[in-house]
Amino acid sequence: MNDTTDNNDDTGDDWAAAMNEQADAEEASAAPADFQNLQPDAAALNSMEENIEMILDIPVTVSVEIGRSKINIRNLLKLNQGSVVELDRLAGEPMDVIVNGTLIAHGEVVVVNEKFGVRLTDVISAEERVKKLK
Repeated sequence: MNDTTDNNDDTGDDWAAAMNEQADAEEASAAPADFQNLQPDAAALNSMEENIEMILDIPVTVSVEIGRSKINIRNLLKLNQGSVVELDRLAGEPMDVIVNGTLIAHGEVVVVNEKFGVRLTDVISAEERVKKLK
């Protein structure tokens, strides 16, 4: 039994010595990190502005949704001039402003120079829009 105990003690000593050697090596090789200034330089800012300039002229589709309704095909075929389709919104409720299929704001109808427009009353934050994409 003593031989086994002595053997276990030797193995334990070997492990302890190996762990100490590894710790000493890690301490010797560890150096403080050299962080560079994380502020963008003037060249980087100019590059970002040029990249933004590239996308500013890309056309997007803006639509305004005043409400929705589901009807069956039978009733759809019965629609004619003067028919009224009931929507899921109440009069005076804000409309949805949608860009390329993504809700970006709520608004209300305005008339300017005999043309309809939308006054934005609530713009959806970029963070919320990104969450909806996931």
